[in-house]
Amino acid sequence: MDASFWHNRWQTNQTGWHERAVNPLLITHFSSLNIPPGRRVFVPLCGKSLDLGWLLAQGYAVAGAELSELAVTQLFAELGMQANISEVGTHKHFHGEKIDIFVGDLFDLSREVLGPVDAVYDRAALVALPDTMRFQYTAHLKSLTSLAPQLVIGYEYDQTIVPGPPFSVTSDELHRHYSDSYTLTPLARIDVPGGLKGKCPATEHVWRLEKRPV
Repeated sequence: MDASFWHNRWQTNQTGWHERAVNPLLITHFSSLNIPPGRRVFVPLCGKSLDLGWLLAQGYAVAGAELSELAVTQLFAELGMQANISEVGTHKHFHGEKIDIFVGDLFDLSREVLGPVDAVYDRAALVALPDTMRFQYTAHLKSLTSLAPQLVIGYEYDQTIVPGPPFSVTSDELHRHYSDSYTLTPLARIDVPGGLKGKCPATEHVWRLEKRPV
């Protein structure tokens, strides 16, 4: 799964992962991270998610990484913002009031370019990546954000019925990725209405990840 797959999805409007409402699990559980308004939340593979606008409305600063410039252009249009655009390293930086989106390959994004992060919100990043890339992603994210606390939303379902994305990420796999650095707390599990893509039963789960004390 390379960059052309995602660019094609955006260009042909095949964006079934784009929710047309703010994710209710974000609204219910983000406060459990105990991050005061004014702090900076990083949203990897953010697309044009309405969740970004919700975080901004709660008083947070938002940073995001996204491969598709089309998605980011649409995001700023839907937020009613004029973006200031510049080149930063290998990324194109879209900047607005309390929002910074870096367009390019997430794996090329450095801690110096991203800047400080107080929390991570991962709704559609880990589950968007095939298993061969997920360890690379989680290792990079831990380094990139200096083990900032995370709210992670994922899915579990029979991968033999639906190949993904979104991919099925079990609680055991989540622990394999993160338990070396984080304490993982399950917050909720809900059945996906109608199943995943209407093809098989699926469960959506949300976790709080907090840095293990040294």
